Order: sequence, then structure tokens, then C-alpha cells
Amino acid sequence: MSLNKIKKKIPAGKRLTSGDALALFNSNDIFSIGRLADHVAGSKNGNNAYFVQNHHINPTNICVNRCRFCAFSRSKGDKGAYELSIKKIILKIKKWDSTLNESVNSPDRRVPLSREIHIVGGLHPDRPFDFYLEMLRKIKKKFPYIHIKAFTTVEIDYFSKISGLSLKDTLLALKNAGLGSMPGGGAEIFNGRVRNRICPEKINGKRWLQVMETAHRAGIKSNATMLYGHLETYKHRVEHMLKLRDLQDRTGGFQAFIPLAFHPMNTKIEGTGYTSGIDDLKTIAISRLFLDNFPHIKAYWIMLGEKIAQLALMFGADDLDGTIIEEKITHSAGALSGNALTKSELINLIEKAGKVPVERDSFYNPVSAPL
Repeated sequence: MSLNKIKKKIPAGKRLTSGDALALFNSNDIFSIGRLADHVAGSKNGNNAYFVQNHHINPTNICVNRCRFCAFSRSKGDKGAYELSIKKIILKIKKWDSTLNESVNSPDRRVPLSREIHIVGGLHPDRPFDFYLEMLRKIKKKFPYIHIKAFTTVEIDYFSKISGLSLKDTLLALKNAGLGSMPGGGAEIFNGRVRNRICPEKINGKRWLQVMETAHRAGIKSNATMLYGHLETYKHRVEHMLKLRDLQDRTGGFQAFIPLAFHPMNTKIEGTGYTSGIDDLKTIAISRLFLDNFPHIKAYWIMLGEKIAQLALMFGADDLDGTIIEEKITHSAGALSGNALTKSELINLIEKAGKVPVERDSFYNPVSAPL
């Protein structure tokens, strides 16, 4: 299919069909696709590229599931298995928070820092639901100004099972304890046949969407993800994004879409390798064009690497995530990136891509004037 028809749709603000998205994936004209995506990103967010000062914490890698694509999880008693107490989690946050406080004592600092804690982990076989509620309460009591973005849909579903509560009541209990928003993890790829090959024990795509819809109805914003570059086809990617777009039409609860590049090291998915830079940029660009109701597209530098993430800012992405600090999950699968960036490093990446760096809070509100 010629891209001319699609090129006419974009400036006219017409929604792309699944057939259009598939045609884009099958096209080798990556520069035209990138220009279209950059145009759409500009119409939504100007020349801004966002980042947040955040810290990832994974309370445990002990998990009752054994997803074939996951190199992070362990069974209890396995070598490398660990579980952080709430006290240790608080100490990690305190150390990070103190470091940030020391870095902003300059007289020209006019606004407070944005701080976000990103918490996801394994489905621990022994920890009760109350453990997670207590963890949230203690974090909020000690650090009331820190936003807590936590728990994948898979964890939420698990909490509902071990607590005996409905999805809605589980989410409301977490929200009342201090949960501010949710990441988009656990989506992987919605196609049932592929999902059964890479993560047969995980909740299915329908349940993922149900958890997210319930969260949005409860006033909890979230992100959405798609794991690509393993056993899926372009058609599966488009089907996945269409389901996300349909849910966003109903709830408006998604803040950002994050395409996650598959990392093969230490996984049990055979016959795969790292994604190519071309595929990464194309997937970012097409997601920006197809997901017209998503405010933001994130280039997650941990999975893409700093240089491809920087290029993605010219292919439709408008967010690099953040400082991150201590990322473990992707690095267990052979991520080639570092596991943290400083604020100045993020600003440098953004500026050299010709974009305006904007430090944001967890809801994309600028916490300072464009830098």
C-alpha cells in the first residue's frame, strides 16, 4: 500500500485504521513515518520532551509465576532470590531523597523537586495484601510529597486473589493507602496464542484490560505498555494497540504508551535476539500515529539505550521517563544501558535532539519553566 493516503490522513486529523498501521509497519520509508510522527507529537506537546526524577524499587524477585521471557524472577530459596523489608525500602528512599535535597540548595531553585517512586515486583507466595498496604502507608507518612506509582495489573489481580476483595475494592484500598498511579506493566502482547508461549501463567490480555479499566474508573491514572520483538508479528502489535486505543476512548485514563523492546538474555524464549534500532524507531513512530488519544509516547531509555531513545524524540516520542535509579528487571535480561541517568544527563540528551527539556511531575505537569 502506498503511504500517500496515510500522509493525507495525518494533517487532516483522521484516525488511522488497523490496515493503515500494518501498512506502516511493512513500509521501509522510515523517514517519512518519522516525520509524520514528529508532526503529531508537535501538535500535542509542542517541542517539549519530558522527564521526571524517579527511583525504581523492586521489593522482591520471588514470584509464583515463571514467565518464559522474564530473567528477573526467582523461586523462594533460589540463588539470587531476595525480599526487601519495608524498613529497607524506606531506607532506600531516604538515601535517594537526601541526595536530591542536597542537590537543590542553590539560590535560584524556585520550585520543589518532583519525586516519583516506581514500585513493581514479583508475586510473592507468602506476603499478605496487608504488607503492601502497610508499605504504601509508611512511605507516604515518611515522604508525603513523593508520588507512588506502583504495581502492574498482574500484581493487582494477585492482590485481589490473596485478599478476597473485588478488583475495585482492592484498588480503592491501595489508593487510600497512598497509591498515586500505576505503571503499564504486564501487558506484554495481548494475542492469546503468543501470550501462552511467552507467559502462560500470567493473566490474559482481557483481564489486563479489565484491571486497567477498573483502575481508571476508580480515579487511578496509568500508563500502557507493549512488549515487542519476541514471537509476535506486526499484526499482533497492531491488534494490541487497537485494544489500548479502544479502552482509552472509554476511560481516558492512560497517560503514556511505552513500547518495550524485548531483551533476550537469560530468558527461555529461543530463536530471538535484540531488536534493531530501525524496528525500535518505527514502533515508536507508528504508536504515535495510531494511538491518537494518548497524550504521550515514552521512549524508555533503559530498554532502548540512550542514543536510540534520543533519536526517538524525533520519531514521535515526547518523554524519556526519568533518572530511574537502580533498575533491575531489564538488566537481568541483558540491557546494555546504564541503570541510572542524572538530571543533567537527561537534559543534555534532550537538548542535543533539538527538543526543550521539561521536568514534570507524575501527571505531566511541569515542575519548572522549560529549561
